[in-house]
Amino acid sequence: MRKIPLNDEIAVAISQVVDDALVVTRKPSHGDLDNIILRNKIDKGDPKLNGQNTNVGKAKRVSAVLNWALEHDQEVGEIFLNSLLSLIRGHGGFREDSPNFVGHESIRNLQSSLKAEGVILSSDGVVTPVVLENLSDLEMEEALASYIRRAKKGASDAALLTGTSKDLLEAVAAHVITRLLGKYQQSNFPTLLGLAFHLLGLSTANTKGNKDITSRLEISMYELGCSVNNLRNKQGTGHGRPFLPTVTYIEAKAAIESMGLISEFLLSKLKEKIRH
Repeated sequence: MRKIPLNDEIAVAISQVVDDALVVTRKPSHGDLDNIILRNKIDKGDPKLNGQNTNVGKAKRVSAVLNWALEHDQEVGEIFLNSLLSLIRGHGGFREDSPNFVGHESIRNLQSSLKAEGVILSSDGVVTPVVLENLSDLEMEEALASYIRRAKKGASDAALLTGTSKDLLEAVAAHVITRLLGKYQQSNFPTLLGLAFHLLGLSTANTKGNKDITSRLEISMYELGCSVNNLRNKQGTGHGRPFLPTVTYIEAKAAIESMGLISEFLLSKLKEKIRH
């Protein structure tokens, strides 16, 4: 995401994330803030760079520039907010074993503020849209790719697309069908996934005719996708455990990583098909 939504609540929450008044020192430094404030041309709101208060703390600086942006140029503020979050992430601010870790409470506050604006902030500082349906094709694929990266690492928040009824693999299959047919109709998961495979020229157990040497791999991926979907907690709302209570942690992690693998395979095949 190039921009992150900005409002008064988010401005307060991100200011708390950079607040290091209670610790000896923590990056990003004032110099780091100077660089991104100037680069994003938001320095008119910075009391330090304007010489109003050279001893102002990081939290007050961030709060001041974001409040200036809310009044004068919100788009610039949203781009700056994304740069700031990347800077914090780059310094290990979301990594618990880092000396620059910002703290669980600050992260939870920011997560809550962003979620109200349709953005998910993961525990490692990655942002993705909650609702994917209204994104452009490129934005959709970027968002799905972000979930895929997390799923391949076994991250449970990548298994179910929070705020929608779709899990990751279902969302990817629907995207494939929409890109190739223009729209798709709701159907059961095996049919949906099977259609996506068919449109991409991939084999399933129902594919007729001679099968080439890669068909066994494709069929196995289709069957694995259906098996993983059967483990889903169909009664879930997208805010809790994505799998049935009987599924163990080891099984759930394997299922999530499988989702990521199959989803990546389908997106790669889609890009290949569109390119040719």
